[in-house]
Amino acid sequence: MELLKKKIIEDGRILEGNILKVDNFLNHQLDIGLLNEIGKEFKKIFSHKKITKILTAEVSGIAIAAIAAQYFDVPVVFAKKTESKNLDQETYEGSVYSYTKGKYYKIRVSKRYISKEDHILIIDDFLANGQAILGLKEVVDASGANLVAAGVVIEKGFQEGGKILREANLEVHALATIDAMVNGKVVFRNHEQY
Repeated sequence: MELLKKKIIEDGRILEGNILKVDNFLNHQLDIGLLNEIGKEFKKIFSHKKITKILTAEVSGIAIAAIAAQYFDVPVVFAKKTESKNLDQETYEGSVYSYTKGKYYKIRVSKRYISKEDHILIIDDFLANGQAILGLKEVVDASGANLVAAGVVIEKGFQEGGKILREANLEVHALATIDAMVNGKVVFRNHEQY
């Protein structure tokens, strides 16, 4: 997706440790025009699939999933990271390892919002190590729903997450895949595989 790549080049920042900061347009401050184009692109990619719900994890995936959902005309369900009195007692759970926090945490979705009749599309902002999507997959598997595919805005192709998910037979589509970050520059994959 050329518009997204242009935005990453112009507004993204590379920090020490191969951290790509896109918080000024994707996951802290939001560029709604760009998110609308991202939603349209996901709809184009997955238009031939039966999808009844979009699933994401709080927090940074919610805005992307919500804007994409308007093109699919389906609800968005997001997995909560923290226990709350507002969350139903009956939940499906997944486990996610946070590399930044160095620990595992549980994600939860109320059993009211996913059923075995659902066809789920996972949408998230980043794919690096694949842990968030694997945790969401656990939630879908526990519910008995059909996990159709996963769509991510940016994949760090030089990390293992995409490989792990694809080897687990999960269809994964990235709108921009980065193969390297060298000397403060982003190197995109020349031939994105959809």
